[in-house]
Amino acid sequence: MAPTILERDNPLLRKIAAAVPLSEITGPKIKRVVKDMKNALLAEPDGAAIAAPQIGESLRIFVVSRRVFDGSFENDEENPEIKKKREAAIVHADLVFINPVIKKLSRKKEWFPEGCLSVRWLYGKTHRALRSTIEAYDENGVKFTRGASGLLAQIFQHEVDHLNGILFSDHAKDMQEIKPEDMKTDKK
Repeated sequence: MAPTILERDNPLLRKIAAAVPLSEITGPKIKRVVKDMKNALLAEPDGAAIAAPQIGESLRIFVVSRRVFDGSFENDEENPEIKKKREAAIVHADLVFINPVIKKLSRKKEWFPEGCLSVRWLYGKTHRALRSTIEAYDENGVKFTRGASGLLAQIFQHEVDHLNGILFSDHAKDMQEIKPEDMKTDKK
């Protein structure tokens, strides 16, 4: 069973999350937290990523769904490039970021549409850097650096905000409520 995702009025979402001691990254507690995060993310078909505070764990961990790499968040199902992405994504796993630190953000920024599993069903536009480089540990305790652009760069910024007690709605503009039944459902 997937853990409950905390909603925006929960004070835990406003706390700065604690770093995971390096000696505990591969321990049973962190393995359980990561598993719970993956299950919570899997239970939300529109979820791109989740931070540990969203499931009640004030730890500096976030998980990016494999769906980010399969084109699930792109609209054109007839596009052969999206189909190719979906087929290639079968080899992708959810990505785990423990103690992430954004090392670099591009100067160029744009307004991007954004939502959040803890701020249901509000959507707005956020001003995010187009490119981002992050340093973190994976669930095996291996340190890595990863650069990203587009949606993944946006996710890095959104999730690190969560770890710092910031919700996207704190700085979004043009906020509007869009219930699932109001969403365009032209997917087959």
